[in-house]
Amino acid sequence: MTENKKVWFITGAGRGMGVEFAKAALAAGYQVVATGRNPDKVANVLGEHEDLLIVELDVTNPTEVEAAVKQAEERFGKIDVLLNNAGSFYGGYFEELTQEQIEQQISTNLYGPMIVTRAVLPLMRKTRSGHILSISSLAGLAGFEFNAAYAASKFGLEGWMESLRYDVAPFGIKTTIVEPGFFRTELLEPESTFWPEQFIDDYADRNLHFKSFFAEKNRNQEGDPAKLAKALITIVNQEEPPFRWIAGSDAIEGAEQKINELQQQINAYRDLSTSLSYDI
Repeated sequence: MTENKKVWFITGAGRGMGVEFAKAALAAGYQVVATGRNPDKVANVLGEHEDLLIVELDVTNPTEVEAAVKQAEERFGKIDVLLNNAGSFYGGYFEELTQEQIEQQISTNLYGPMIVTRAVLPLMRKTRSGHILSISSLAGLAGFEFNAAYAASKFGLEGWMESLRYDVAPFGIKTTIVEPGFFRTELLEPESTFWPEQFIDDYADRNLHFKSFFAEKNRNQEGDPAKLAKALITIVNQEEPPFRWIAGSDAIEGAEQKINELQQQINAYRDLSTSLSYDI
């Protein structure tokens, strides 16, 4: 183990943003534990490196998670940065998504990061240091049509992360929610995108519209994941990193719209909202 090198533990490192995150961390001189469901695929995209450990990992499997963290500790002795990146996208109208699909969405995007973080925290508490980053989405801040399950999973992720920061701050552990807009990753590829298993005529036209939208958006997203990865290196090296980082001009635009909407709702109902206390 090289004491002065930070150790990154990255989930979903075999494709999409995860590949760029792992490459950027290695290029910056860090040691990287790159995990994925298919370790051969991770190895194919990342190659060999003396500072790289590739581990098979399904983030929803606690046994695999514990084993992966143990391998990381045995190889590098610590974990300084946990990057919860693995995720999937279940698009569709709520009524057309099955309960099983909704549970699978939440399991991957919320329970998975929770399981991995629970396994990593003892190492970070031991060193009284560390940084936990979770990849959310603008859909974790604002709900969108055709995104009910995905937004539910990301809203949950953000509520958990916002609360977790207070739990772990006394141990010197920092947290950051990353809210990207559209980036040119593999999230919209068939391996990561799932559609409703039920079809209701009332939704047919809008269903076709949004499926076409995402098909056209795939591989044409505005954001450059390589630039996002380099920016994350900057974030991690800050003395006081942000609790929430909104990444991409489209994400900033969406966040500002959300802020304006909230302020309008507050102002519109301020008198009613402030009239609810007991009369003295």
